[in-house]
Amino acid sequence: MNLIIKLLISTIVVFVLSYFLPGVHVTNLTGALMVAVVLGLLNTFLKPILVLLTIPVTLLTLGLFLLIINAIIILICDYFIVEFRVDGFLTALIFSVLLSITQSILNKIFVSED
Repeated sequence: MNLIIKLLISTIVVFVLSYFLPGVHVTNLTGALMVAVVLGLLNTFLKPILVLLTIPVTLLTLGLFLLIINAIIILICDYFIVEFRVDGFLTALIFSVLLSITQSILNKIFVSED
């Protein structure tokens, strides 16, 4: 049940951020759902590999390079989903930061700690 709640939270946050953040475009709610699913899959399978490959740079930048990795994940998601478009790297970076913060707050509120 927690997985479904997290997926719905991600979908709603992606959809709402696309209205408030210029440069992020989601055509419909189905597109936002696909973005949430693909981001979840990319964060599960691809992100650990990227983090492992960039450990020296991440340590050198005191972890700030992880923001760059998150933006790259957003841009990869943009490549795979037709209904989702991000205009540039800076927009992807801002979107990833806002998405992470909002998801963290809403998951703390709505997802149980079972």
